[in-house]
Amino acid sequence: MRPFVFAAGTAVVTGAASGIGEALAHGLARRGSHLVLLDRDAERLAVVAAAIRAAHPDRQVRTHVVDLADPAATDQAAERIRAAHSRVRLLVNNAGVALGGRFDQVTLDEFDWVLDINLRAVVRLTHALLPALKAEPGSHLVNVSSLFGLIAPAGQAAYAASKFAVRGFTEALRHELVDDGVGVTSVHPGGIATAIARNARVGSGVLREEYEIGLRQFEKLLSIPPATAAEVILRGVARRRGRVLIGWSAKLPDLLARVAPAGYGRVLAVAARPGGAPTGWAARPAGPPELSTEERA
Repeated sequence: MRPFVFAAGTAVVTGAASGIGEALAHGLARRGSHLVLLDRDAERLAVVAAAIRAAHPDRQVRTHVVDLADPAATDQAAERIRAAHSRVRLLVNNAGVALGGRFDQVTLDEFDWVLDINLRAVVRLTHALLPALKAEPGSHLVNVSSLFGLIAPAGQAAYAASKFAVRGFTEALRHELVDDGVGVTSVHPGGIATAIARNARVGSGVLREEYEIGLRQFEKLLSIPPATAAEVILRGVARRRGRVLIGWSAKLPDLLARVAPAGYGRVLAVAARPGGAPTGWAARPAGPPELSTEERA
């Protein structure tokens, strides 16, 4: 496919009030895109939009305050976007939330909350806006999966289920949309310094002290600035990359999963023991080390 052209196109970004979503919004504005930004946090979303308008007064910036855990609200937001934009050049499904705890420590309602935001909202928005993407020559779709869409550690059954599903959904769409000229990218971030882990829900059956220990381990890995991650994603879009891995904390586990697809869990468990590398990927129900950022979902 030809390189993606950002200038003068409309880009829709979810989870845009903070973290990587905010950084993507600024990066897209610098490249000449008009913006449609979604988030639950009305106050922070307004701050982001105001900053972009001040820096780029010629850009159109529209905002939609929506809780993506609410299917009806998600559908209404998508319909408003479609009514205002018959053509969309870029859709970035970035919003995501985390839940700490083993499968037997979380309720089904907590599990479904993760699926509603991380997977079902991605599916609903993509389905609603796909006609607008197809109507725009050279359009592109980005779905933010995760490091945990490549590996599935203990304590992350809900999150890994949602992010593996996003990966599969995205790969299928990549094959389906090639003849329509729509590029598709799956993003797998590693240790990005966002607040998603700190703001993760804790399963009802998880001791808070246990969670805090795992979280402290985990946060040692969160070193990549969101702005850096956003630039990696946007470069991948420009080059029409089918998959973007961000940081060695994503690339090494990806390699490990390829080499030992059924045995990498033992490596992660050893690394999580006292004296081992502070991965936080096993044993402790910490939040994910990644950048999908509707942290307040």
